[in-house]
Amino acid sequence: MRFTRPRDLATIAIIAGLLTHLVLRFAYDSLPPLPRASGSTLLALGAVELWLAFSLRARIQRRPGARPVQPLTAARAVALAKASSVLGALMFGAWTGLLIYTIPVRDEFAAAGNDLFAAVVGMVSAVGLTAAALWLEHCCKTPTETPGKD
Repeated sequence: MRFTRPRDLATIAIIAGLLTHLVLRFAYDSLPPLPRASGSTLLALGAVELWLAFSLRARIQRRPGARPVQPLTAARAVALAKASSVLGALMFGAWTGLLIYTIPVRDEFAAAGNDLFAAVVGMVSAVGLTAAALWLEHCCKTPTETPGKD
């Protein structure tokens, strides 16, 4: 398994942003306004993954007092990290598509100003989730053995 590449995440974000913007061009006037903190759930998920990353890092590096990590636990954490980084990139693209759509129409639609704020919160939260997921994936690397030690 290879590490998540930023190029793959950028591709996902761009496609999601374009699709979201296209859908909003046709259906924005029929949608209800978004809650202002609707994207903050992603930030909460990112915080949990950040805590998990630091916990696993100490255990994988075999620091004193830390229990060893079972291989299946590390594999599950990597799978969670990969899925979360893709989700974060996808949602970043979607929130960016909303932001790009609502900036020029904020005077035409009453909900656009509220949705503009929700888009910024969502974008920040999606970046937080993606960063935490990439850090979790990095923390699950097997420590390199130094030559000559038994």
